[in-house]
Amino acid sequence: MPILGRRSSLVLSGALLCAAGPALAQSIAALPDQTSRIRLSNRDVNHVICVGGEIEDVKFSAEKGIAVERGGSDAWIKFLVTELDEAGMKTRSFVTAPAEFYVACNNAIYPLYAEPSDIPAQTVTLVPGGAQRARSNEALLGPLVEEERAVSIALALLQDRVPGSFTEVAPGLARLAIADLPGIEVRERRRLAIEGAGLTASEYIVTSPVAATLDERAFLDTALGTEIFAVTLDRLTLAPGEAARLVVVRRSTGL
Repeated sequence: MPILGRRSSLVLSGALLCAAGPALAQSIAALPDQTSRIRLSNRDVNHVICVGGEIEDVKFSAEKGIAVERGGSDAWIKFLVTELDEAGMKTRSFVTAPAEFYVACNNAIYPLYAEPSDIPAQTVTLVPGGAQRARSNEALLGPLVEEERAVSIALALLQDRVPGSFTEVAPGLARLAIADLPGIEVRERRRLAIEGAGLTASEYIVTSPVAATLDERAFLDTALGTEIFAVTLDRLTLAPGEAARLVVVRRSTGL
């Protein structure tokens, strides 16, 4: 096809170092060491976030009409728009050919196979894999003796400051009864797997229809799991209808 008399230029719509519009951005999760097939906007700036670390590098084919910038835990990907000017008539051409990105984050590689599409800006979250979580947990809990680990985990739950390396697991739905505390009802609120440490933990909500005095030893009950080695309550007395928070830490991964 003749190209004489036609002028082309690359157009980068908006500043590259600006996040995609939050109202329109869609979130995608990607894991390390396995190819994630994703769709990215071929018009807007796409955002990549490294959870718990920094993006060390992004490998891609620049000749495919792609611009990438990174800083700290963030990277921005923009497929460049080609503007054609022919006899005063301007048209725009958007990238449609798939592209591969290899993002280095938290000492792991995240392969992304991206299909440029006419969609709003996307946010890709690079989620830590099992090996990374295990290393982080070992660094966090390894220097502590067993009792200190239990205290650290209990405080993390009770203060709602759970490390990102702890894995959220779906809690049980059943309401539990404790043999030594008749009338007390226990409901699991949150469950965690702590990879690399051989530990699991659960937070429970404890309620009573009447005033009650609680004893942490009473919760060393198989209804709350096996291999329990630590139990923590945030209060030991309950008024009618009042709730206490209970944290149970177990040595094994079985719940």
